[in-house]
Amino acid sequence: MLNRSPSVLSRRGRWLALIVLATIPVTVWAAAPAAVGTEAKVGQVDGLTVAVKVEGPSTQQTPLQVACVFEYVEGDIFKSPPALPAAANGMVHLDQALHGLVTDLRKSGKFAGHALETLLITPPKGTIPAERLLLIGLGDRKAFTPALMRQVGTVGMREALRLGVTSYSHASDLKDGGIESPTAEVADAVVTGALDALAAQRYLSEKGASPAPSVGKLTLLAGPAFFAGTTEAAQQLLSRPVGH
Repeated sequence: MLNRSPSVLSRRGRWLALIVLATIPVTVWAAAPAAVGTEAKVGQVDGLTVAVKVEGPSTQQTPLQVACVFEYVEGDIFKSPPALPAAANGMVHLDQALHGLVTDLRKSGKFAGHALETLLITPPKGTIPAERLLLIGLGDRKAFTPALMRQVGTVGMREALRLGVTSYSHASDLKDGGIESPTAEVADAVVTGALDALAAQRYLSEKGASPAPSVGKLTLLAGPAFFAGTTEAAQQLLSRPVGH
């Protein structure tokens, strides 16, 4: 039996630990929940800066907050599961901050939440920090496909351009509503749709048929567990050649 000094064993142990750590996929580390308030500037394309932030629509300071909701089903955002638990459910927090206004609008049918239906709200003082709140309908949750989010992204950007804001935030709220949606695909679709709308506005501006685009920043809001996936998807999108 060979005798080795403790220092040799400890060195060997450290090397083994480093080897083991090096073999763990990066995605494992990236999957760790991010702290509330964490923000990453993903990149810039066509004059638009895209960022991802761990924040809810009820606490985000922004000129315009976009939030998405499905057609109303009794107690839908409050049923956990399939909806996220109340403590992690951004739509629940938004509804509570607005003293039940979102639920009231949906339940009464004043905002049905049909696909791409919109409603612009000026939040009462003392409720949420966003200057404006734009609700965008997602339609029947049973018929939902991630492809709809490209159109949602376009609608959100067009409203932001119409209002003349320089930045806005987007919360898809799919998991809040009980849909197990593909995080990366949704983020890609929202940003792509926003860029579509921005390109159209820029084209009109060049033709002298519209003002130059006002929006310079889009912030995607994500829950702690979905920050990494959203950020990675946005980075991959912005790194692709235009037209791909």
